[in-house]
Amino acid sequence: NCCGPVLAAPLAEADAEELAAAFKVVADPVRLRLLSLIAEAGEMCACDLVTPIGKSQPTISHHMSVLTDAGLVHREKRGRWAWYSVVPERLAVLRDALGAPVTAAK
Repeated sequence: NCCGPVLAAPLAEADAEELAAAFKVVADPVRLRLLSLIAEAGEMCACDLVTPIGKSQPTISHHMSVLTDAGLVHREKRGRWAWYSVVPERLAVLRDALGAPVTAAK
């Protein structure tokens, strides 16, 4: 758990770098769609992600690797297929980083 709300206090450099890297991962529309599909289903087989996203299997594989490396999804190998589930704690870090109310500067 890296960081508190971004607007609550100045971030340490390491926290800012960690948050920026995670936000960069989710800044891609394909990855956002993949996350939302997996979150809704609870878990999904990689074989079931190609059709709803409309991208090739190698493209889906690339995006899922990025999400896995960022710790946003968990990958479990079952036979020849990979199954993915969202890591709620990791997504909570991103949500909580933006959780402080915005106040007007004085």
